Amino acid sequence: MNIPTEATVAACRAQASAALQRGDLALAEQAFSRLLELRPDDVDALQFLASCQLGRGDAIRAIEGLRTAQRAHPADPSILHQLGTAQMTAGDLRGAEESLREGLALAPGMFVARLRLGVVYEQQGRRREAVTAYLGAINDAQAQGRWLSDETTAPGVREAVKHAAQYVAAGRRELFDAIIEPLRQRYGRRELARVDQCLAIYLHEKPALLPDPRQRPLFLYFPGVPSQPFYPRERFPEHARLEAAVDVIREELRAVLSGADDPLVPFLGAPSAEAIAAQLLGSTGAQEASWDAFFFYRHGVRHDSNCERCPRTSGLLDAMPLVRVRDHAPETLYSILRPGTHILPHRGVTNTRLVTHLPLIVPTDCALRVGGETHVWEEGRCVTFDDTFEHEAWNRSGQTRVVLIVDSWNPDLSEVERMAVSDLVAAIGDFNRSTAQP
Repeated sequence: MNIPTEATVAACRAQASAALQRGDLALAEQAFSRLLELRPDDVDALQFLASCQLGRGDAIRAIEGLRTAQRAHPADPSILHQLGTAQMTAGDLRGAEESLREGLALAPGMFVARLRLGVVYEQQGRRREAVTAYLGAINDAQAQGRWLSDETTAPGVREAVKHAAQYVAAGRRELFDAIIEPLRQRYGRRELARVDQCLAIYLHEKPALLPDPRQRPLFLYFPGVPSQPFYPRERFPEHARLEAAVDVIREELRAVLSGADDPLVPFLGAPSAEAIAAQLLGSTGAQEASWDAFFFYRHGVRHDSNCERCPRTSGLLDAMPLVRVRDHAPETLYSILRPGTHILPHRGVTNTRLVTHLPLIVPTDCALRVGGETHVWEEGRCVTFDDTFEHEAWNRSGQTRVVLIVDSWNPDLSEVERMAVSDLVAAIGDFNRSTAQP
């Protein structure tokens, strides 16, 4: 038996590499074929020759070679990707799904593999899974600066990417239409006309013609309601109950602040130092900035232990017509801004809900600015604003500032529109979570 020397193997590999650099695919195929005779499990040779076989329409031989490569290197996601592609060509959709999913489990960022998985689902008639795979592929690619235009999309997948984008748009429209349809049937299309416009804007089917250039929602714009940074107090008669109970609310706040334990959490969570610096500024830099919170509700989840700790405040909040959207709202809290902290300009997600502050402890030199208009808090007097206008807040004093934050529906939405927005936002959240990659 002639055992190939390393020099012979290296020579074949070098010949194949040189041929590829010159673009001589025929000579490269010959060199890789010789290499495969010397090393039957050589991955480079197996994968290149499989590509050649696929190009000639011989998917069966390509699969055989890729199976050999997979047995030699079972944790190589590129082999599984190529194997799945070959199985698709051969019409083995179940096998293709298994190979592509296994490869993506090893390398979730393989957006072309995810695109092909979407094709497999579509061909099987699994519409929702196809939409999820296609959108995941597009999101992953665009996060890496790819598939943003024809110029950033490889010619070989350009048409497939365009098809995927169209498929996702149609799938999302179908899904979200189905969420709203029961309300259309019950209340009539005229009652939901502005919701339909809102959905069309969200899906980028129509432009968002915002009447005020200072306003720019990050997530959902609801058309046909007045654009204004601050809202008149008389639009919110229920806030009178909060103002009447300000002493009780402040008393429970002080008990929280003076407690032996520390129930406060950073409002921003635990982001990186760079993220904090982009949102907060302290008197001597971001390191000194501190914005804490004591949540009664966050993202629609009730913090029972905090509510039990402040029973009178939580009772007042629970009796209010708060925004209630599964997994999203309400959000109510004591917002605690430490001395020297500046919350830098930022924007909120939607004009369907507004933000109310009930000032509880307000030292001098503290203020809120919304849409370029400055408001100085007055203890015990609510102020309501649309946070989709750029806004910021600061505490330039040497003491802590605290406000109770409450969210509320935009009063210019009808009850039916509020129901539709609640259902729609919850459905969008479900959909987005389903497309998030592991």
